[in-house]
Amino acid sequence: MAVPKRKSSKQRKRQRRAHLKLDTPNMQFDVATGEYRLSHHVSPSGMYKGEKVINNDNKEA
Repeated sequence: MAVPKRKSSKQRKRQRRAHLKLDTPNMQFDVATGEYRLSHHVSPSGMYKGEKVINNDNKEA
């Protein structure tokens, strides 16, 4: 079993873990709908690049 010869310092340990972080999602403000959405994704209202691509007319009760 591999055993370290010396103790890893806090600085070295934190430098190694510096890349392990959460990224914030790339949110864009959609002017056509006035909502925020992920870039390159369809907005919640079904619009993409100014065109209606998904019909949300399903009104089942």
